[in-house]
Amino acid sequence: MRLKTTICAASALALFAATGAYASSHTTTVTIATVNNGDMIRMQGLTEDFTSRHPDIALEWVTLEENVLRQRVTQDIATKGGQFDVLTIGTYEVPIWGKNGWLVSLNDLPAEWDADDLLPAIRSGLTVDGELYAAPFYGESSMVMYRTDLMKKAGLEMPEAPTWAFIKEAAAAMTDKDGGIYGVCLRGKAGWGENMAFLTATANSFGARWFDEDWKPQFDSEAWSDTLNFYMDLMTEYGPPGASTNGFNENLSLFQQGKCGMWIDATVAASFVTNPKDSTVADSVGFALAPDNGLGRRGNWLWAWSLAIPAGSDATDAAKKFITWATGKGYTELVASKEGWANVPPGTRTSLYQNPAYLEAAPFARMTLNSINAANPTQPTVDPVPYTGVQFVAIPEFAGIATLVGQEFSAALAGQQTVAEALEKAQALTADEMEAAGY
Repeated sequence: MRLKTTICAASALALFAATGAYASSHTTTVTIATVNNGDMIRMQGLTEDFTSRHPDIALEWVTLEENVLRQRVTQDIATKGGQFDVLTIGTYEVPIWGKNGWLVSLNDLPAEWDADDLLPAIRSGLTVDGELYAAPFYGESSMVMYRTDLMKKAGLEMPEAPTWAFIKEAAAAMTDKDGGIYGVCLRGKAGWGENMAFLTATANSFGARWFDEDWKPQFDSEAWSDTLNFYMDLMTEYGPPGASTNGFNENLSLFQQGKCGMWIDATVAASFVTNPKDSTVADSVGFALAPDNGLGRRGNWLWAWSLAIPAGSDATDAAKKFITWATGKGYTELVASKEGWANVPPGTRTSLYQNPAYLEAAPFARMTLNSINAANPTQPTVDPVPYTGVQFVAIPEFAGIATLVGQEFSAALAGQQTVAEALEKAQALTADEMEAAGY
């Protein structure tokens, strides 16, 4: 266990000189593992507000790319490594880790933090047997972000609730490869939380599912074939080059540079693509619900990046103070005062969507809330399934299996194998892993 308390030697010596005895000034270090997304980077820049209020707490940041973060924190908590005091984890991990006793309950956060203000869908995903095991930093679904100028130029009008057929039509009409503009940008980077988040949510709208009611993998189904072939056609014909290595941040950059006609991804991106400081197309961005195929399910997900405390932390009280600050209403007001209301972390609190200042500043607020409410983790698919979760399956084995499947699908996008070959491998490896796990 690393030493978490440092002694201020100068103070101790001064006190010794005055009293003939040593005394210690203690600073507790809170080590925070977080993802390199824009909202988290912004939070790091604002932490002087926290440390000025808590001079006895020092913050140490470990900022990682999404896939690396997941690997590091999962390994650390499973082995009780004790490297971190605050983890940035998602709606997938919290119920599993909370049930295993790996996380500290946050039911005792101060009353003014106001747990009852959390959006019900977000709060329920972070709660196990009445215990809140993580505090949401921002919540999200997914939606269509599109260039209104290019849509108009193409002679089309984006419906509020588009179909996948319309997305393909619009992508074809907006693509101008000679001009460096691609009709659609989608995740291709392998990872259970990267390309598989998008593809699993999309598969739901095509009538596909990961498992049937007996936990048998379904990648050999017509619905999965339709899903993956549609995705490959869309990306091959109208997507940017090198898409198999593009995740959230890469597509965000492409969209901000004006290279994407449409981008279907996390609702949290809306503030970044409409921020004129960062986005060259900020004044011509529209929003729509994630697409569907008329089968009763949209291709959108439900997620919250949240802050949690591992049970092995020896700085629990200090960590709770930090989490209270970072996920409270006061932090939202701090961001608004520094960056404007449009840039506050979205998707966690009811009060934000009742705030006239936010609704006026954020043209995407209504669509974000509607997208979150459109997701149904308890009934994510057209046909019945034995699992919960929209873009993930809420079982411990999923992260490993979906990462392997994501690698096969990414390889197909890169032209290294066919769709049929990728699906055949996905079916076989998933069946093997599930059998080994005892399903």
